[in-house]
Amino acid sequence: MSVIISDEILQASGLTPSEFRQEIALYLFQTGRLSLGYASQLADMQPNNFRQLLKQRDIPLYSYDVEDFELDLKNLRELGRL
Repeated sequence: MSVIISDEILQASGLTPSEFRQEIALYLFQTGRLSLGYASQLADMQPNNFRQLLKQRDIPLYSYDVEDFELDLKNLRELGRL
């Protein structure tokens, strides 16, 4: 599938085509919609370079929320490790 972004929208964003792709990839990665591999492909970057971009933007590589923590606690209790 191809997506066409008009020149008008691109100009309004103030971004180059490459920067526009990176911004979309960053957003989709940050919201959990794309994996690191797919996001780096969308950004047309090597995965290591995309990781560096994430670091520059203070976007965590891994998402670990309260639900994950609670599940870990539950599992540790069931295993008798807590």
